[in-house]
Amino acid sequence: MAGRAHIPNKSSALIAMIADEDTVTGFLLAGVGNVDLRRKTNYLIVDSKTTVKQIEDAFKEFTTKDDIAVVLISQYVANMIRFLVDSYNKPVPAILEIPSKDHPYDPAHDSVLSRVKYLFNTESVASGRR
Repeated sequence: MAGRAHIPNKSSALIAMIADEDTVTGFLLAGVGNVDLRRKTNYLIVDSKTTVKQIEDAFKEFTTKDDIAVVLISQYVANMIRFLVDSYNKPVPAILEIPSKDHPYDPAHDSVLSRVKYLFNTESVASGRR
């Protein structure tokens, strides 16, 4: 069965990655990587030569593919396309910002965390609690 191509269905989904080489390599070693029949990968390695346009294109591609359930993006890369990340509001694929080796995680810039805080603050005000 090694020669057979895997056809995605409703019960299978991929994790996409947009991050630096070390982070992507770690996830590839864990088995996250995929190459489809058109030789398109489910990851983008961001380095000093990667343009913001390439990152935007990869983000748009990964968030519109129906076989991707989660997009992991390094937070410093997400900051480069913050307007796209913050305007994305679909539940699937979920966008998760992760730290990288050279750039520590900053919860103040995490769009998911800020949305959760906003929802809890709204619920607190609506129920009369603070």
